[in-house]
Amino acid sequence: MADADEESGLHPVHGEQVVARLGEGLHRTGVLRPDAMARALAAVEAYRDRARGFGAERLLVVATAAVREAGNREEFVGRLADELGLVVRVVSGDEEARLALLGVAAGLPPETARDRSSYAVLDVGGGSTELIVARGARYLAAVSVRLGVVPLVERFLHADPVDWAEYAACADHVSARLAAEAWSELRPLAPRLLVGTAGTITTLAALDLGLASYAPSRVQGHRLTGEAIRRLLSRLGALHVAERARLPCLEPGRADLIIPGIAVVLAVLAGLGLDELTVSDSGLREGILLDAVGWTPPAD
Repeated sequence: MADADEESGLHPVHGEQVVARLGEGLHRTGVLRPDAMARALAAVEAYRDRARGFGAERLLVVATAAVREAGNREEFVGRLADELGLVVRVVSGDEEARLALLGVAAGLPPETARDRSSYAVLDVGGGSTELIVARGARYLAAVSVRLGVVPLVERFLHADPVDWAEYAACADHVSARLAAEAWSELRPLAPRLLVGTAGTITTLAALDLGLASYAPSRVQGHRLTGEAIRRLLSRLGALHVAERARLPCLEPGRADLIIPGIAVVLAVLAGLGLDELTVSDSGLREGILLDAVGWTPPAD
């Protein structure tokens, strides 16, 4: 929730999130499961009521990979309208990437926003991964790859704690998909910097910083090295899922998903030949709000 306008951009009022796992089982059946829809509807209803309690004048509901790929998407969209009175905007992969870039661009430090060299943005989601290359706030290219952490954990990671042979199979699959679908388009643009956004990456930053509770101002701009991510992988992979869920800044619903998320992040760093990424607390959610009020980044 935020105050937002075309001139001044975004001024956050309140923020929270829940991992509803709407896409659970989608890669096997091609449809949203009844229990997954029920979780998501409950989360949206709670947020609707909370937003109204804060005095929000506009409520925006945006659906991404799980809904756009589901064979029964119209059933879910219809239930949001009929049961909750909410109109849903289902965005394409390209539109999801554009909105994520808008949110990231709003939080870029001035020197990055003015830099004439290109940089990449990584958004690891539940149902897909978006990669964007930009210069300042200008979009150059983007790919949306069906590498979401929910289907990855369901397909590859069954042992608790992590079985490293299962992790290796997951990591190999991620690397192969990126090689087939992303690098031919993005590598020629030679991004010199990787900016990471969304829950996997902000959670890794909070864990790397040793935060007792999540602090957006500390996470924003944190430099997360490949070495630090590999250390976190070893630490988290040695824990049972229930133990991971008790760690500060790691929501219980993300405790198993963080492992395939790490596989995606490390594969992207390796694929771009980079040793670290810069963390952005601002991303898709902020981009949705900024787009709604017509804010655009300052010109190069």
